[in-house]
Amino acid sequence: MPEKPTRPRVVIVGGGFGGIAAAKALKRANADITLIDRTNHFTFQPLLYQVATAALAPSDITAPIRWILRQQKNTEVLMAEVRDVDTARRVVRIDDELREIPYDYLIVATGSRHAYFGHNEWEPYAPGLKTIEDATEIRRRFLLAFELAEKSDDERAHQEYMTFVVVGGGPTGVELSGAFPFIAKKALAPDFRRIDPRKTRVVLVEAGPRILPTFPEDLASRATQDLKDLGVEVRVNSPVTGVGPDGVSIGSEKIRARTIFWAAGNNASPLGGLLGGPRDRAGRIEVNPDLSVPNHPEIFVVGDLVALVQDGRLVPGVGPAAIQEGKSAGKNILRELRRQPRKKFHYRNKGDLATIGRSRAIADLGWIRFSGRLAWFFWLFVHIMYLVGFRNRANVLLEWAYDYFTYQHGARLITDVERYKPPSAPTVAVGAGR
Repeated sequence: MPEKPTRPRVVIVGGGFGGIAAAKALKRANADITLIDRTNHFTFQPLLYQVATAALAPSDITAPIRWILRQQKNTEVLMAEVRDVDTARRVVRIDDELREIPYDYLIVATGSRHAYFGHNEWEPYAPGLKTIEDATEIRRRFLLAFELAEKSDDERAHQEYMTFVVVGGGPTGVELSGAFPFIAKKALAPDFRRIDPRKTRVVLVEAGPRILPTFPEDLASRATQDLKDLGVEVRVNSPVTGVGPDGVSIGSEKIRARTIFWAAGNNASPLGGLLGGPRDRAGRIEVNPDLSVPNHPEIFVVGDLVALVQDGRLVPGVGPAAIQEGKSAGKNILRELRRQPRKKFHYRNKGDLATIGRSRAIADLGWIRFSGRLAWFFWLFVHIMYLVGFRNRANVLLEWAYDYFTYQHGARLITDVERYKPPSAPTVAVGAGR
């Protein structure tokens, strides 16, 4: 008796915006879907900075991947790490035992990590912000700096502990640096006796000529002024040449600080190097118009791992783009299973938003630009709507309302203190060249 033919298998690597969107697009596919992620949860990355600044708890912006896809009977979820991809045999290998999972179609949505431009030795002193673990580490270092200052009898140490340097003037850097002064001056100031958190110094360092380079210049100028009104020192045309336990070097100048955060660049996931396609300088895959890898039409790449030029500009590595790419890749597989031709991907930019502290934001929707309180309320509304699950939306809305009316942040927990050893007293100046 002939064997019953097996259904095609689609393997999706990565449970972020792109991977989840791809899986949902294949909900009704006559295929077996396997989604692999090394964590068990989806993270709403645009609000990671709110976890890092103690405004929200990690559970407010995450949701179990299995719960999100619980109604998709053709989909299984594996918590595992992909170690290798054999494009010739069409298998991915997971975990240390290198178990093999075959695929007929592969969608890679593994995102990116922060880049230190060849200076990975800076990472221990300047953590970036891509995951929940990163956010809780930044929260730990920020809050612990005030605790260490409170214990110290050295006035110079007080100032160094309460000086925070944010490297990188993109949306993440702007959002972090805009939140820190408000927390210090409003939420923390009444809680300490030996130090005055209102003397907190926040420095935003950007190598380029202005912050927020992807926004129109008038909105970026408004954001710069908003940051300055909050007390943030905005330093442009200031490439960092050294990072160490005692501060940041900009050429021959030294900003003395015990706490530094990195928001200056991205490197694509190293998994992209296993797919065989051409890559750009950041490691992103230069894909075909349908998001497939050249010479491998069965492999699609979505999210931060994609290098695709549209209308003369690179499609940005942002959440809305990853969602659209994931949907497109999933629908193209669905079309092919139905023996229909694929369609080219076209990114529709619905607008760019950035918040700069309380009641301050900028919005560029293409057909209209605005800033201030209206943009801030619009930013709140959009992010509430895009959160996954009613529980998360309700929790975040309540936390924001509580914060707005009381000036308090409700997630000011310092956890795993033993994991973080504070920098020792400065001894040697940092001056690594680029």
